Amino acid sequence: METSLRRLLERGAAHQAALGAPGRQDLTHAELRTLVDRTLSTLNGMGIGRNDRLAIVLPNGPEMAACFVAAACGVATAPLNPAYRGEEFEFYLADLKARALVVEQGSTSPAVEVAQRMGVPVIELVPELSAGAGSFTLHCAQPPGTAAAHPGLAQPGDVSMVLHTSGTTSRPKIVPLSQANLCASAQHIARTLAFTGADRGLNIMPLFHIHGLIAGVLTPLSAGSMVFCTPGFNALKFFGWMDEARPTWYTAVPTMHQTILSRASKSADVIARHPLRFIRSSSSSMPPQVIREMEEVFGAPLIESYGMTEATHQMASNPLPPAVRKPGSVGIAAGPEVAIMADDGTLLPRGGTGEIVIRGPNVTAGYESNPKANAEAFTHGWFRTGDQGVMDEDGYVTLTGRLKEIINRGGEKISPREVDEILMDHPAVAQVVCFGMPHPKLGEEVAAAVVLREGQSATERDLQAFVAGRAAEFKVPKKILVMDEIPKGATGKLQRIGLAAKLGLA
Repeated sequence: METSLRRLLERGAAHQAALGAPGRQDLTHAELRTLVDRTLSTLNGMGIGRNDRLAIVLPNGPEMAACFVAAACGVATAPLNPAYRGEEFEFYLADLKARALVVEQGSTSPAVEVAQRMGVPVIELVPELSAGAGSFTLHCAQPPGTAAAHPGLAQPGDVSMVLHTSGTTSRPKIVPLSQANLCASAQHIARTLAFTGADRGLNIMPLFHIHGLIAGVLTPLSAGSMVFCTPGFNALKFFGWMDEARPTWYTAVPTMHQTILSRASKSADVIARHPLRFIRSSSSSMPPQVIREMEEVFGAPLIESYGMTEATHQMASNPLPPAVRKPGSVGIAAGPEVAIMADDGTLLPRGGTGEIVIRGPNVTAGYESNPKANAEAFTHGWFRTGDQGVMDEDGYVTLTGRLKEIINRGGEKISPREVDEILMDHPAVAQVVCFGMPHPKLGEEVAAAVVLREGQSATERDLQAFVAGRAAEFKVPKKILVMDEIPKGATGKLQRIGLAAKLGLA
């Protein structure tokens, strides 16, 4: 397996498009490789080299994609959410020990003022709009040094990306990912999705998140494919971008897919003009009902995958046709080894329900400066995902819930996903997320938030009666909130943990 990103990027044919964007000319693979080499030379000249932390706060688009890919070949990239507030930037820049911060020229991000106050050098990225999509130069008035102590391409064990886990109940944990981790993940995903130079991806995922960075951008580029980089998800523009990009695939989270699906009937001509080879979904569970509808509307298989930051994204995936896809399952091991572990650390046979554990070349070596978290996360060399699941006789994994999300109602354990799927069968329900809310006697009670289909109506009592007809009484949500929109995290995921508090039920 290749362990150098720069060498992986050699796989793209020189004249073929690597990056595209709305209204821009394409950047070829040869031009991308030149940009990578020039960027690393510039960073090394500024005193930033292997393992040095480079925070990146850029808007979604081809420059962010190109900057990440180029920097990851030789330094430790730390992409941050541009929507963060000043206090959040202060925490992350300090926690990362950032050597410098990259922002777009003229950026008004609070990250700039925070970095200046903290003495972190600010590097300005200047887009070259007359050149291919993603072309840029870097300028820094006061660089951190005159020459990097460790210049050149990253070695397999060097840190190439640093991300934080989304902390819901505690301080976010730093996840360092090595050059070898990134390379392994890119090659695993490329093999799963059978990428070739003929593929064209339409990226709508945010590029501060592992899903968009690895599956949306790095993997297809390292496999010689092309990526069309949008400014971010916009349902109103999706089908226009599809016409311009002429994609063979795209990847997104379920909430995005559902929004696209709601507008697809008006764009049947676009779908017909640009038939997709497949659609990919990851980052949270996709209701089987939505999978069926997506496949019918687009005439393409929907490949549901299972990933997490600590695994440099992908762990399991449903395979492409003609292999079997099992709706409701996240598929078979797709890179690392996957097993199911009991509470006592023993591995369970097929059919046993327990914690999903992984090990392999794409898995982080451990959280940074956090021995307690590492002791809890690793058992006998296996990384504990915190997800509960079961593996069937064919090796397909089904998630039964997040261990922290399992609702404990007076000793009765309830999988919120089970209730989700029941409510999704109601004809009026478009979107649902079930979660635990505090109860003075039982500890937790079942609650749900739903979004209704346009033009449909259903009351809380209607929906409760529907669940009661399909499940035991203790699983029926005692509170169902009918909403216009369910609050989501920064990456567009529906988050069960903490939702009760967000909705005023805790």
